[in-house]
Amino acid sequence: MKILILNCGSSSIKYKLYDMAAQQVMAAGGVEKIGLAGAFLKTKTPQAGKYMHDIPDHATGLRFVLDELTDADHGVIKSLSEIDAIGDRITHGGPFSESTLLTPEIFAEWKKYIGLAPVHSPAQAKSIQAVMDCLPGVPQVAIFDTAFHQTLPDYAYLYALPYRYYEEDGVRRYGFHGTSFRYVMQRAAEVLHFDPHHSRIIIAHIGNGISLAAVKDGKCVDTTMGMMPNEGPMMGTRTGDLDPSALLYVMDKHHLSPAQAIDLTNKQSGVLGISGITNDIRELVEATKQGNERAQLALKMYTYRLKKYVGAYAAVLGGVDYIIFTAGVGENQPPVRRGTLEGMEYLGVQLDLEKNEQVYGQETIISTPQSRVTVAVIPTDEELMMAQDTLRIVSQAKA
Repeated sequence: MKILILNCGSSSIKYKLYDMAAQQVMAAGGVEKIGLAGAFLKTKTPQAGKYMHDIPDHATGLRFVLDELTDADHGVIKSLSEIDAIGDRITHGGPFSESTLLTPEIFAEWKKYIGLAPVHSPAQAKSIQAVMDCLPGVPQVAIFDTAFHQTLPDYAYLYALPYRYYEEDGVRRYGFHGTSFRYVMQRAAEVLHFDPHHSRIIIAHIGNGISLAAVKDGKCVDTTMGMMPNEGPMMGTRTGDLDPSALLYVMDKHHLSPAQAIDLTNKQSGVLGISGITNDIRELVEATKQGNERAQLALKMYTYRLKKYVGAYAAVLGGVDYIIFTAGVGENQPPVRRGTLEGMEYLGVQLDLEKNEQVYGQETIISTPQSRVTVAVIPTDEELMMAQDTLRIVSQAKA
């Protein structure tokens, strides 16, 4: 079965085409700057290329992706009829608790929750509709990034606002990066040879966006991101946890609109806001080595807040058996892993400092043999998890 995986942002479409029988990626790439000047289609495999186009909307972007896949010179399929199914990454699934076949009824039900992710969901709805128009009859599967966290107990997902805002408006913690967490938990169990249904695990998905999950006996019991992806540790350009009074004070003093406040807390803050130079942790680490004091402060804040959540989740879980680092920063930045776990010996964590410095993006244990807590790096593969979900659900529907 050939499965096309789509991951749509507000102005982008990332794609991967899998041949599930051969267990390989046939093609991958993305469309960037949709609706903006300088829009382009970039391919990674089977060959690298960059093609400038006028791409006013997601429907046009999707058509360019499909044209690329069937191109006579460098396409990987002869006809769109070779695509057996589509897997759509949905950032916010509201109450949906698992990946599901996208029927017209499910699509209509999901659209009721578009307001919960006003940046991502409208674009994803347009992409889903474009697939229905361009590939009628090809089954689509919605993979919800929030679904993994639907096992949170009410005392963990509710905010201490008047209860009516939860009842009437769905205001609660939803969490994100769920597809990554599912893959990493599954893969860690395979690599480290443990049963996730009898384990206490803290997974740290650390990229430009960051979230941690506390997983007990195979179920997520708490996570750092909230109703939107801004809660939790300090991130590349997001504030993370913030006293709402501080934001209201800044809004009042500087006459900021709600839209400007959203931009401030999501795109101008975090590592970028504190360092004043970058949101890229690689560049930040280099700047700290050169003695940049603001960069040093930003890195200390960054790892300190990660450490606080690791400690908090160890308390929530009643101890911890495994700490797993994943995503771009978690997989490739030894200083971040070291700073996060420094001083955690009281929990039974003994990081192998020498090995930690050598690990970049490979599956491996980075704790010492004496450590009571196993610390490991497990690279994530969200698209593969999505492809597996799509294969399973479409096969079940055909059975």
